[in-house]
Amino acid sequence: MIDFTVCFIKQGSKVLLLNREFPAWMGHWNGVGGKIEPGESPRESMVREIYEETGLTIPDVQFKGIETWFVDQQFVGGMYLYSADLPDEHIYETPVKISEGILDWKELSWITNPQNTGVASDIPLTLKHILYDEEIYEHRCSYSEGKLVKHRLIGVDKPYELPELPERV
Repeated sequence: MIDFTVCFIKQGSKVLLLNREFPAWMGHWNGVGGKIEPGESPRESMVREIYEETGLTIPDVQFKGIETWFVDQQFVGGMYLYSADLPDEHIYETPVKISEGILDWKELSWITNPQNTGVASDIPLTLKHILYDEEIYEHRCSYSEGKLVKHRLIGVDKPYELPELPERV
């Protein structure tokens, strides 16, 4: 089941990230988001999570696909991917401490640097597609022993937000 949402909010060359204080990805920088509540659509969940975690009201989030997770070739879950642009004139001062962790603006070049071990392991492989690619993808991430071992980019021929569960890897 795909139970989570994540959004990468961009302003210029920077992305607003959250250094999480709780699992999953505790101690790593990631987008804002969380669990979809009962009766909530993925988009409704994303708008709510952005507001809860940042205080920002951004109703115009762009659906960018899904990320699915496989452990030892078994589907274990996933998340809906969104992006949003914050206008340059909107000032959002960081760092900001919230209950989930610390929010801060990070340069895209820092986030996607292959030497950066401080971000969730999928982000260097997925972020440029999420932010800049017009296409919608399934990012199929395979893990073994807690480490990302394979990332497959699968084109999606329609902009769906309620996909069927993926098949085995």
